[in-house]
Amino acid sequence: MSQIAPPPQEQVADAVKGNWVDTRAPAWTRPYLRLSRADRPIGTWLLLLPCWWGVALAAATHGPRWFDLWIVLGCAIGAFLMRGAGCTWNDITDRDIDGKVARTRSRPIPSGQVTVKRALLWAVVQCLISFCILITFNLTAIALGVLALVPVAIYPFAKRFTWWPQVFLGVAFNWGALLAWAAHTGSVGWVPILLYLSGIAWTLFYDTIYAHQDSEDDALIGVKSTARLFADNSPKWLRFFLVLTVLLMGAAVIMALAPTANVLGLVLALGGVWGFGWHMAWQLGRLDITDPANCLRIFRSNRDAGLIPALFFAAAVFL
Repeated sequence: MSQIAPPPQEQVADAVKGNWVDTRAPAWTRPYLRLSRADRPIGTWLLLLPCWWGVALAAATHGPRWFDLWIVLGCAIGAFLMRGAGCTWNDITDRDIDGKVARTRSRPIPSGQVTVKRALLWAVVQCLISFCILITFNLTAIALGVLALVPVAIYPFAKRFTWWPQVFLGVAFNWGALLAWAAHTGSVGWVPILLYLSGIAWTLFYDTIYAHQDSEDDALIGVKSTARLFADNSPKWLRFFLVLTVLLMGAAVIMALAPTANVLGLVLALGGVWGFGWHMAWQLGRLDITDPANCLRIFRSNRDAGLIPALFFAAAVFL
């Protein structure tokens, strides 16, 4: 198995060094914040960004409303909470597996920082607060938000029965593209569906990179992943996911904005899609799947990649 030095003061092995949870949060809150991955914010970003894509593209297509500001903020709070609830659930279901993997054995449950019963209660609390935010949206968005619990519940078990658990993660993590579009428009159509599918392809890209950190340990304990499935062919598959991500997002933008006859808005939004694809290509050029530290660094850079279309779509709103 890969060797990782034990983290000091119960810090989780792959947490951002010097993060606020380990340095500033009250000691009694740290196990719960670590369960929620508050010390590793990249997951919240990856859950939030498809929400921002959805609301920004909807506003650029149908016109902005003041309520969109609440959708942006509500999705941000909800992403933090639901990512936390999902990760807590993931750690509950994976507690026996995590104890056998060098990178994850320092997580709160396998390391004994918190009990399973308290972790489950913490997951419920986060879901209830998220629901309070969800019910401020329209009925379509509320229904989508409740339905999102299904893939969230299934995902932790996917690596036990399929080589493609990253698909299940993509289904769960990009649901916000549908929800935020519906929160603005009150409906779901082909534009948010294409945006959603683009996000799933993106998740296959970044989470395959992430999974290469654990490929040796996963092979020893029998956990499946696309990293193990693709192995040395991963760069070829990652290029395919890159192209698929860009094509699907580009199709969503064209379908949304071409009928509005707003040429400048369309060009600007497509520029965001191009920048997104360029950043993913930049990642591929620097990726070393044999180096766990490199994989983690490249994976974390996807926050910047996903922000590119979000910012360009937002700018297109004002053209």
